[in-house]
Amino acid sequence: MLKVEMLSTGDEVLHGQIVDTNAAWLADYLFENGFPMTRRNTVGDNLDALVAILQERSQQADVVIVNGGLGPTSDDLSAEAAAKAAGVGLELHEEWLAHMSQFFTSRGRVMAPSNRKQAMIPAGSEMVDNPIGTACGFAMTLNRAWIFFTPGVPSEFRQMVEQQIVPRLRERYPQVEPPVCLRLTTFGRSESDLAQSLNALALPPEVVMGYRSSMPIIELKLTGPAKAREAMEALWPKVREVAGESLIFEGTEGLPAQLARRLQEKELRLSLSEQFTSGLLALQLRSAGAPLLDSEVLTDRDETLEETAQRAAALVQKAGSELTLLVGAMQDEQVNVVLCTPVGLHAARLQFSASRHALRTRQEVCAMMALTMLRRWLNETPVTAEQGWVRVVEAFSQ
Repeated sequence: MLKVEMLSTGDEVLHGQIVDTNAAWLADYLFENGFPMTRRNTVGDNLDALVAILQERSQQADVVIVNGGLGPTSDDLSAEAAAKAAGVGLELHEEWLAHMSQFFTSRGRVMAPSNRKQAMIPAGSEMVDNPIGTACGFAMTLNRAWIFFTPGVPSEFRQMVEQQIVPRLRERYPQVEPPVCLRLTTFGRSESDLAQSLNALALPPEVVMGYRSSMPIIELKLTGPAKAREAMEALWPKVREVAGESLIFEGTEGLPAQLARRLQEKELRLSLSEQFTSGLLALQLRSAGAPLLDSEVLTDRDETLEETAQRAAALVQKAGSELTLLVGAMQDEQVNVVLCTPVGLHAARLQFSASRHALRTRQEVCAMMALTMLRRWLNETPVTAEQGWVRVVEAFSQ
């Protein structure tokens, strides 16, 4: 088994002052490309600690991707640590120094003397191009490991992984095949409820059923080797059947993106009015490129379901949109949601369980229910159906 590891560096990462988004992204990207990580480590800005872990992991791993510590300041120690671990000196990479000088000149700036440090790499190492930054990446062999050193800036790091590192891995390990991962996302059922039904399914050899819970959704993942694809696809309809009405989308695109595409296909424009969700619907749909004609966020007001429906009808006339989605205020754990369409209006008063969750989580639950009502209408299924633990206590269509 190929052992691929990541080493994140920096006091701010080690002490939790920033979230290590690079690690999460890399783990997912490598997995999708057939090089799943077997271990992750984090070390602060300490030269001895960096040297020690490079020497340790280079005796255990086949590939190590080191992230961070290639900047121009005194706490950027990765190149020095790599050289010390390998027992070699640092050498000036003249081509990269010229590249950096041009980088600053083209922007009307003078390169600081401290940036020269970014062109110093261990003797015998291979320069790894950074097309959008000044930090020179490099690769070297230490003991049994092929080690890549990358900058911590996420945009630079991701381009280097995609364009420089993974192509090198594919060339050296051509036998590696990306795994098959079938995914669907559910809303409204608990993880234990889904697992109880899915545990009865007989999985093909080397295939694993996984769960990812991120309130208010649960993702189901069927993962296995490429050779198991046919068996996995034969089993997948049974997974869909278990998910039932709680299934809201398949794949990784996300519900807002799928709704945006459906609205564009149908040439429909959407207006939004939000109270409890405080603009969350607009943020999610606008970020996905949905055709929003108008959106507003109102202060909370107590309304009957009929009053919210009347507001929805009035907004259609005001905005001139084909679709209008309204979310009312939270009143005694109940929220009015109204969808006004070209062929009718659907109103529902939703009952949420007395919640122990934070306000943002409750808003996300409510937003997901509103988006689910829109999805149901676009799919020509009953709009105001209950969704697991979100009950419909009052509803009407007209």
